[in-house]
Amino acid sequence: MDIVISGLTKRYGEKTVLENFNAVIPEKKMTFIMGPSGCGKTTLINILMGLIEKDGGTITGVPSLKSTVFQEDRLCEGFNAISNVRLVCENKVKNQDIISHLERIGLENNILKPVIELSGGMRRRVAVVRAVLAKSDIIFMDEPFKGLDEKTKEKTMQYVVDNTKGKTVVIVTHDIDEANTLGGKIIYMNHFKSVS
Repeated sequence: MDIVISGLTKRYGEKTVLENFNAVIPEKKMTFIMGPSGCGKTTLINILMGLIEKDGGTITGVPSLKSTVFQEDRLCEGFNAISNVRLVCENKVKNQDIISHLERIGLENNILKPVIELSGGMRRRVAVVRAVLAKSDIIFMDEPFKGLDEKTKEKTMQYVVDNTKGKTVVIVTHDIDEANTLGGKIIYMNHFKSVS
């Protein structure tokens, strides 16, 4: 089922962040949320994730099983990469599967270190693997490739494409090249209005 957003409104005190916002996010496809800073991209996905309440409008079709790459990595810093991913996995997911995913994204030499010792780009990739391997029907990613050098970004984007087939994926990005490379629908938010 597609996610249908109609007349969505959100205010923080006197400030209106979203006003009468409308969009359709297609099921089992990749959708990019783009727009200038402050136009409400992160607010929109926080509402879709159920983390904050909307002030008006309707949203239908959001799956109940969600996973997320937040703007901050939100990792358990004393745990290693495997343990951080293991926290969100079903029991049937073997540690070797987790290791294989971490290796595919270029972390083979760092999977046993506490993540607090990893670089920002490495931590970001752990967060991406965690979101991909969590049991979910929809994955929200808020600027998942930020802080990655070009080569690492390409590898990580390919990893996301290869491992999210058949799922609804919603990615917030400022980078049109990411959207063009990965393919999918672009929803452009321009201060309250939606342009698809």
